[in-house]
Amino acid sequence: MFHNNLTKKSTILIFFLCLAMGWSQQDNTSYKRRVLEASEVDLLFSYYNQDGNHAAVTGGEGTEDLTDATSSIVLRMPLNEDDVLTVDVGLSAYTSASSSNVNPLDGGLNVTPFDASSGESRKDILAYVKPTYQHSSEDRNTIWSANAYVSSEYDYFSIGFGGNYTRLFNEKNTELSLGGTVFLDKWNAIYPIELRPGFFDDRITGNGAYMPNFTEFDKENRNSYSLSLSFSQILGKRVQGALFVDLVSQNGLLSTPFQRVYFGDTEDFFIDDFQLADDVEHLPDSRLKVPFGGRLNYYVNDFLVLRSYYRLYWDDWGITSHTANLELPFKLTDKFTLYPAYRYYTQTAADYFYPKEAALSTSEFYTSDYDLSKYDAHQYGLGVQYKDIFTSAKVLNFGLKTIDLRFSQYDRSDGLNAFILTLGTTFVGN
Repeated sequence: MFHNNLTKKSTILIFFLCLAMGWSQQDNTSYKRRVLEASEVDLLFSYYNQDGNHAAVTGGEGTEDLTDATSSIVLRMPLNEDDVLTVDVGLSAYTSASSSNVNPLDGGLNVTPFDASSGESRKDILAYVKPTYQHSSEDRNTIWSANAYVSSEYDYFSIGFGGNYTRLFNEKNTELSLGGTVFLDKWNAIYPIELRPGFFDDRITGNGAYMPNFTEFDKENRNSYSLSLSFSQILGKRVQGALFVDLVSQNGLLSTPFQRVYFGDTEDFFIDDFQLADDVEHLPDSRLKVPFGGRLNYYVNDFLVLRSYYRLYWDDWGITSHTANLELPFKLTDKFTLYPAYRYYTQTAADYFYPKEAALSTSEFYTSDYDLSKYDAHQYGLGVQYKDIFTSAKVLNFGLKTIDLRFSQYDRSDGLNAFILTLGTTFVGN
């Protein structure tokens, strides 16, 4: 089935590429400058790897080993002088030792949360498509766009739509943007194996009988609504600044059905070294998020630009976070630019976070997901970009415009470590 779907997606991509080549070759008899002069194709690939010992699937203790490979193609096609159609299609394939322990009993002689099982939940593929239509006014001072989104994976399906309106003032030195998105998602709830109907295993050890007080969620929908406002201003010949604020509201099933919780006031039961769940996480069915921040870019000279970013985040689950980022693009030659970067992040814990066996069975809400715990994080990055404005290298009827290669190392105070490698190329139709 996956092979057939992939073949269909490849056929669609080839069709869009052919259309892009055709549009790029059309004769433009108008003297009006196009928003996008020729079709462009971005080919993107990333590889992500992480490890840690606080897996939410196993109640805050266990392997977090995960690898993810993502590839996508983005086609930007001028429909006429004012309109651009963008189609973003991608596949993300991951293998996770953590999620494999949704059912830890299907592999290995000794069951432990620190080893992966061989179950089907150890891997998954996310496929998505996102088309966007953008229109610019005659004077190029007004831009509006509309987009849609569809994604699917083993236990989750999402559809979304949104739009954005941008207005430029003051000879394009001032920019104001307003946007909104809606996501309507549906879980196909998968629960830990020991909490499923009919579960029995004669290897269970503990005092008494294993009879967890567990009920399945009665609703599996999750809806998200966001509104964003941004303001950008050229402050001088060397300085540009921007401010932004978002308002995000979520409701529905905000808990992850397969993330275990262990209570401190109940008996413990095991199969080998694997502790059986007392329950799964329970979180409120609504959440309000408000991030606010800004950017400041300073042009030092022809070789160096300073790009800074700060964000303050607050939500009604008790999390407050701060993010600071600094990037220093340094131009090595006319074609090569180096991108060193550093990012710092810190957050408080959610009101409902408990380490393993710290929550009580009488509590209303509880989770042992360390993404909702208090922690600090550092991310170090380095990238290099090759840019050829003359697109001298050719592939079929497209010229190579840019190549971006970046590497980032991520270290979190709770022991989670990760790295990500990304490669992106941009081709322009002739």
